Amino acid sequence: MLETNLAKPFLVVYIIWHPDFAGGAGLAEILRGHFRRELYQNVAGGTGLSVIFRSEPLPKTGKPLPINFSESETTAVLILAESCMANDPEWGTYLRELSTQSEIAGLGTHLFPIAIDGEGLNLGLEEQALRWDQWIQDGSNDTANLHIRLISELTYEFCRMLRHYLEHLKQPEKDEDELLNYLKKVQIFLSHSKHDKDGERIAHLIREQLHSGHGLSSFFDVHDIPAGLRFHQVLLKQLAQSAVVAIHTDSYSSREWCRREIIEAKRNSVPLVVANCISELDERGFPYMGNVPIVRMDPQQAERINIIIARLLDEVLKDFLWRCRIQLVNTEQSAVQFVPRAPELISLAGLKFHGIGQPTIVYPDPPLSSEEERLFEEVKPGIRLRSFTEWLAEGTS
Repeated sequence: MLETNLAKPFLVVYIIWHPDFAGGAGLAEILRGHFRRELYQNVAGGTGLSVIFRSEPLPKTGKPLPINFSESETTAVLILAESCMANDPEWGTYLRELSTQSEIAGLGTHLFPIAIDGEGLNLGLEEQALRWDQWIQDGSNDTANLHIRLISELTYEFCRMLRHYLEHLKQPEKDEDELLNYLKKVQIFLSHSKHDKDGERIAHLIREQLHSGHGLSSFFDVHDIPAGLRFHQVLLKQLAQSAVVAIHTDSYSSREWCRREIIEAKRNSVPLVVANCISELDERGFPYMGNVPIVRMDPQQAERINIIIARLLDEVLKDFLWRCRIQLVNTEQSAVQFVPRAPELISLAGLKFHGIGQPTIVYPDPPLSSEEERLFEEVKPGIRLRSFTEWLAEGTS
């Protein structure tokens, strides 16, 4: 049977801004466009994360509608904090009420203030604020880069929240402080060829940026396989529990170890992003590098490492969302395998079905095309393919 709380949205994002903040609606739309549609269309349900606005005050109270934290499993409240909000007493009261309610709601609810200007820090939330105002002072005046940084910082914070919440789902008897002892860093594996000049250099640049980024070094552990170590001693252990960046340079697909790393990443369904850094040509396109995000980057300029890290964070967040969803499902008696991305033929490798019923692969929405389903039917008759929403609708466990 399905748990009743699966009927709830798992993560709902609220964005709050004062109606007199001229840039509030535009920034809120950019955030909604990212978290709801563009990158999260494959998160459970096919519609992305639920993103709800709170801006217009009610005539009788001078405050926006309240937020009911019980309507979702977890809640993230983004506060665009600036002078208009800080100088409005009714909004100050509203935020204090939200802060109190968030503390009562517990582990699955967090406030994420974004200090648009210095006065936004006067709302009593300065210790946890993302400092948009400082980013501008530091010379980050390019609007597109500011948006990328904000989205990446928020995605990182959502990952931290869900990592903690996932541990709570696994060990509900533990209190919040005790759960901190069980949290492990997210491992990042940098898969690259050491047989051209670009692969290792780009891997070092990505590693440096991960270590220098806000809080990322305390959240991520960055690995690659040192030259000379045997495949089975290192790769199988690290890849099975890592998020992977494949740095696809000219010699990458021709290297046996690089191909093995991709296959093991796919077999273990770990988050995977391909950085397309081909300079001249790829002698042999490797088929298992598809079905994942691909970021194009000029290997000589290497100016898009922030985009690669942003997409990696997206994939890690998707993975946490999926694992939290599945943790809520009772499948002890079912012949169901859950995979965190749209299945492909390599998804069949190593699958072991247990329990009663027809073997079924369940994956995030949207459903596969009919052409893909027919190919699975030809290769492996008898296995059902269901998107998460289709599977829920069937009432199957």
